[in-house]
Amino acid sequence: MSLPPKPFVEEWEEAADPGLAPAVPDVLAEGQTVQAVAALAGRPGSGLWRFAVWAFGALFGFGLGVAAWEFVSGLMARNPVLGWTAFVLVGLAVLALLGLALREWAGFARLARLDGLREQALAARVEADLKAARVVVAALVRLYAARGDTAWGRARLAERQDEVLDADALLSLAEVELLVPLDGEARLVVEAAARQVALVTALVPLALADVATALFANLRMIRRIAEIYGGRAGSFGSLRLLRRVFASLVATGAVALTDDLIGTVAGGGVLSKVSRRFGEGVINGALTARVGVAAMEQCRPMPFVACARPGISALVSKALAGLWSRGQKRGANAE
Repeated sequence: MSLPPKPFVEEWEEAADPGLAPAVPDVLAEGQTVQAVAALAGRPGSGLWRFAVWAFGALFGFGLGVAAWEFVSGLMARNPVLGWTAFVLVGLAVLALLGLALREWAGFARLARLDGLREQALAARVEADLKAARVVVAALVRLYAARGDTAWGRARLAERQDEVLDADALLSLAEVELLVPLDGEARLVVEAAARQVALVTALVPLALADVATALFANLRMIRRIAEIYGGRAGSFGSLRLLRRVFASLVATGAVALTDDLIGTVAGGGVLSKVSRRFGEGVINGALTARVGVAAMEQCRPMPFVACARPGISALVSKALAGLWSRGQKRGANAE
């Protein structure tokens, strides 16, 4: 019977020190990972995809036009009265289509105007350019010249803006005087949407109803926020704005959403024990509020600098204050 091999020890002259090993390079530094994901989410489609959409759209429009022409010409040959009636109806449909197209184009133009003002305000702050800041403030005053809710702020701004000789101070003054009332209106819209989503989630046991209500409420909320800040959008503009808002959520939601929801869920922990559906309603309301704040950031003509950015926990607490008390009473009655 053979014996197993004996262990042996091999001595090295120089032992390797792990501390001397080079550091592993960090491809994406802290904070850049989320930015990279946001860039991928907000990146426009490829040129081939846009060309394919244009080609199929042109083909569909051409086929629809030929079918309408053949329909009208065939009726003309059989019965002139029916033919002229069809011709008038087709003309009205074309006019309606042109009107919708003009409205969508105007909506995109208004959103682009807000984006341009926000970029100009950021550039003026970074470069401390007083002349550029005055141009931005004048554009904001023209944008809200017909708004009654900004009349008092515009009057105060006109009295004090000539005394300010610093770009940052002038932009902060314009933000406080012009955008504070609009921020209040936008917060009310966000609170109403969060309350609606939470109520439907708590009271309706159908999952599809929750999804449909949340989608409809979020889309309507985003469109209303855009209208408040002067960027009234059409249907396609609202969908594009929704895409931008969710791209922004990808950029900030990995950190900010978790931090904001900690206090919200902790505040609604008792209610979650009383009713699982009500706890889900609190979470869905918080998510809707987060979408609303992101929409405010995307639609606002100036970033949040002089004014504090709305907090998710405060919005949800205010929106669901009455709902929480009702939930507690309902849980007490059940016990």
